Amino acid sequence: MNLLLIVIGLVLLILGGNWLLKSAVGFSLRLNIPKIVIGMTVVSFATSAPELIVSVKSALNNHADIAFGNVIGSNIANLGLVLGITILISTISVEKSFYKTDWPVMIISSLLLYGFIAFDGILQRYEGIILFSFLIIFLIYLLRFQKIAVVDEMPEDDEELPLHKIVLFLVIGGVALWGGSELLIDGAIGMAKNFNVSERVIGITIVSVGTSIPELAASIIAVLQKEKAISLGNLIGSNVFNILAVLGVTSMITPITITDQGLLTSDIFWMLGISLLVFPLVFAPAKMKLSWKEGLILLTLYVVFIIRMFK
Repeated sequence: MNLLLIVIGLVLLILGGNWLLKSAVGFSLRLNIPKIVIGMTVVSFATSAPELIVSVKSALNNHADIAFGNVIGSNIANLGLVLGITILISTISVEKSFYKTDWPVMIISSLLLYGFIAFDGILQRYEGIILFSFLIIFLIYLLRFQKIAVVDEMPEDDEELPLHKIVLFLVIGGVALWGGSELLIDGAIGMAKNFNVSERVIGITIVSVGTSIPELAASIIAVLQKEKAISLGNLIGSNVFNILAVLGVTSMITPITITDQGLLTSDIFWMLGISLLVFPLVFAPAKMKLSWKEGLILLTLYVVFIIRMFK
């Protein structure tokens, strides 16, 4: 029953995120906002909506380990699982923006998060404000100096919708996200109790992999259709948003107090380690390319990480 709640919750979250995205893009186009701004703000926030809703609701319901585990687990899954599988299927080329902006910002965000929680295990409101402010500064910098690095991934989604459709997608998207998050959290808590494992383990494995499924599906479809494979920049961007937007906004609403020390003594170091490892992998053995060998390394690390969680 708990597994069914989790599956239905994830389906509703994915559908709700897509409907919200359609509504947000449609509304932005009606307001004549430049496409580059839509892509970097509206689309990024809309695609992070499932993680954000799950984390906010978990934190408000005193299940902070699910909120935090979801973000840490998603970041590890994006690089270990999603990127690993993608480059196992097909070699991808890496853009110069990787070492100029994407990777440094991800590392700074990750270290900032570690600095905030390492000593007291609490992500305070003012720390959430700092994280979110860093995101705003990063977006302004990208808009001013890195416009060329931003690619419109889904031009077919850029359709101007009539107002009644925008409102409809907004309402059903919002309801689906709310309902999906309720079911997912209830199922996750129930499963943790049934199998006598911590909420941290469920948050880092089932919940985080579930919220990373859209990225994985998009990556595999892009590779199989011989289209431009999902860029490393997209996955790194998702990790940056998870820390700065999801945890930033969640802790601004309510401080996040971590109860399971495993998040602080193990999981966050795995996230930092895999994030740091991507840099040398991009340059060796083939410069600015990621192939099946690097994919095997990342995927093996992810499998080891997951096995460790259940020991």
